[in-house]
Amino acid sequence: MTKDMFTLLNSPYFVGFDRIHDRLHEFNDSIAKNLPAGVKNNPAYPPYNIRKVGDQYIVEMAVAGFSESDLDIQAKGDVLTISGRIAASITDSKDNSPYLHKGIANRGFTRTFNLAETIEVKDATFINGMLKVFLEDIIPDNKKTRKININNKKETKEEPQLLNE
Repeated sequence: MTKDMFTLLNSPYFVGFDRIHDRLHEFNDSIAKNLPAGVKNNPAYPPYNIRKVGDQYIVEMAVAGFSESDLDIQAKGDVLTISGRIAASITDSKDNSPYLHKGIANRGFTRTFNLAETIEVKDATFINGMLKVFLEDIIPDNKKTRKININNKKETKEEPQLLNE
């Protein structure tokens, strides 16, 4: 952590944000570690959307050419991992004819999503080449907004007591 960032995160305006800073560094390191050699950015395959509907998030992923058995969804801690592997026998052309244009990718993939501590993976559906993973933001009662009452009890002054021997 740089000195300026350390000073900023330890100011009274950012209580507890040092943990978020550390998670961002871990995320950046995990991306760099998992990329194939020569790849500079996170690959854009397969394309996906993230939508928010009320307290629910929906990760939509276009996985044309994959069957339900080719896909694997795992939630471990604060990380959601979606991967797909197509069996080699399916991807091999039976007649060995060359493609004039090959725009449909049939390669394997692994996508990871870092989740907030309050996000829980609820369900997943796979219909017509679209995988949808449903996430819910479950905020515990102690983290919800609440009114704090000010205690206005008048202080009673006790008479000083003299200790006599």
